[in-house]
Amino acid sequence: MTGAPVIELDEVTFRRDGKKIINGISLTVRAGEHWALLGPNGAGKSTLLGFCGAVTFPTTGAVRVLGEQFGRVELARLRRSIGHVNPRHPLRYALTVREVVLTGVTGTIDTPMRWSPTTADLARADAIIDALGLSGKADDIWPTLSQGERGRTLIARALISDPDVLLLDEPSTGLDLAAREQLLTTIDTLDRTHPEVASILVTHHLEELPSTTTHALLIANGHTVAAGLATDVITTDHVSTAFAHPIEVRYDGRWSARAR
Repeated sequence: MTGAPVIELDEVTFRRDGKKIINGISLTVRAGEHWALLGPNGAGKSTLLGFCGAVTFPTTGAVRVLGEQFGRVELARLRRSIGHVNPRHPLRYALTVREVVLTGVTGTIDTPMRWSPTTADLARADAIIDALGLSGKADDIWPTLSQGERGRTLIARALISDPDVLLLDEPSTGLDLAAREQLLTTIDTLDRTHPEVASILVTHHLEELPSTTTHALLIANGHTVAAGLATDVITTDHVSTAFAHPIEVRYDGRWSARAR
């Protein structure tokens, strides 16, 4: 069953310092779909994610997030319905896992002064912490966590505000193999626990794609190489074109790639 559109990019372009970074890309993400945004370094992935996260305006073209068109809506209001998972989360203070998750309620990096969570906020935080396999870690402080535990904490932080869309910006950055697999398993469970939430995961490593990925947008040099169902897009021919190098892609429920 097809869900309602949650993100719509229509022929968007973006210029920075006179250089065209994005050149006429269109994308429609619907409720419950799980998109991979793929391409080499410098392809424009972060810029596109900025549109999807209601952070960046395009130079030309239209962006609609949750049915609201940029230029006709307060972007800060839209951001409250978007969960953003950034492994480079710039936390300055030694908050506990529970406190980090609760900053998802306020949409801040640190706990705001003179703000206290409600009993319902605390119960929801603990339920999400438990659901993401962090039981027993709720009172551990951020500097003592492994990279994998930090990744799961940030997903919990994104989910506590009941987002309609989840943006995962290279969530496996800095993880060893075991931690990466644990994180991907966690992301896969979201398809069951939060079936209406759409997601976009940015990476340039096919091995970092969850098995629940449904669709993909493959870009290079600010242009679309291919877009659509993941198994149609993430192929040897398309990936080789995007990365300008002969790459063999294999799929057995998860993707892998190696140079030919």
